[in-house]
Amino acid sequence: MINGIVRLNSVIFGDCREILKNVESESIHLMLSDIPYGIGIDDWDVLHSNTNSAFLGASPAQLKAGCVFKKRGKPLNGWSQSDRLIPEQYYEWCLSWAQDCFRILKPGASAIVFAGRRLAHRCICAFEDVGFTYKDMLAWSKERAAHRAQRLSIVYRKRGDESSADKWHGWKVGNLRPTYEPVLWFVKPYKIGSTIADNMLSNEVGAYNEIGFMKYANNSPNNIVNIPSECSDIGLHPTQKPLKLMQAMIELTTRKGHVIVDPFCGSGTTLVAAALLGRKYIGIDIDRTYCNTAINRLENLKDDNEKNLFTSCLL
Repeated sequence: MINGIVRLNSVIFGDCREILKNVESESIHLMLSDIPYGIGIDDWDVLHSNTNSAFLGASPAQLKAGCVFKKRGKPLNGWSQSDRLIPEQYYEWCLSWAQDCFRILKPGASAIVFAGRRLAHRCICAFEDVGFTYKDMLAWSKERAAHRAQRLSIVYRKRGDESSADKWHGWKVGNLRPTYEPVLWFVKPYKIGSTIADNMLSNEVGAYNEIGFMKYANNSPNNIVNIPSECSDIGLHPTQKPLKLMQAMIELTTRKGHVIVDPFCGSGTTLVAAALLGRKYIGIDIDRTYCNTAINRLENLKDDNEKNLFTSCLL
């Protein structure tokens, strides 16, 4: 940012709740972001006020698991009555930045949000409450998904209760294998009395590009999306998404020259996808290390023409 003005093709270190206020109203064609899920993956994913000494700790079993489940989350039932407030606090957190996302998007523009299965409904409510129309939920089908549900029989055997262990053989504590992640698709309403066709002429958003999307989605326009991660899609961020997945979402809703904002850009996958597809972008993240990672990725793009589009902006 320069003098409080957000520049295009920039990565900005800071809180998006403050930075977004400096983005011009109705100037953005797409908001695309893999937002924090609020499930305590790391410190940046704690979006509530209910903590205790065990939260985000690590057990020997978690350390043995390697890159998966490095830190201890809260049980679904919580540890105290105040833990029951976590979904409501996540909703309030979503509200705190969704309103500015609504303001900066052009009429008819999309907001595509990767959200966790557990609290996605709270994100939907927040977006609806600031004015968005909830268009659809896509399902990104993952080729790999960790499954560490504990066997109930082992719990009882550790207690010396062989009878209960035999009785509950085959039962587990936890969830089924999480093989998909929800992708929430919202749109900003366009002028009442108008049509999508009319809005495309005035704002160039509102319809979707089926041909562009199918280039990535196995030549299919389905809302279950099978785009696997490649080697280059792993290791820069604990929740890193495939580059082609972000390219599919961009081609689905925008055309060359359009502007895309990612308020939680992390390692910059959305921004790299935008640059490679000839779109302009604004990336924001509250973690300086990830901002620097995003900057390095953009600077290392092979095409010099694309590299020249980039300017970094660290507060």
